[in-house]
Amino acid sequence: MSNDDTTSKRPTHSAYSVREYTRNGEKKADWTTIGVAWAHQDGEGFDIVLEALPVNGRIALRRRKARPAQAKRD
Repeated sequence: MSNDDTTSKRPTHSAYSVREYTRNGEKKADWTTIGVAWAHQDGEGFDIVLEALPVNGRIALRRRKARPAQAKRD
């Protein structure tokens, strides 16, 4: 697979398997990273690379946020 259709070599989105459950009467969700995605230049689709598939069939794609620069140590 080539990244010719993508705008960047870095992924624009992360793919997660989301498992919802209830604990002590409160709804919760467990998000596990399972892959990444790159938005196409034309904005009409994605290239997706998954390392796993969820048992429940639910995959959530979320835009990746920039990581804060690490503080320099003196």
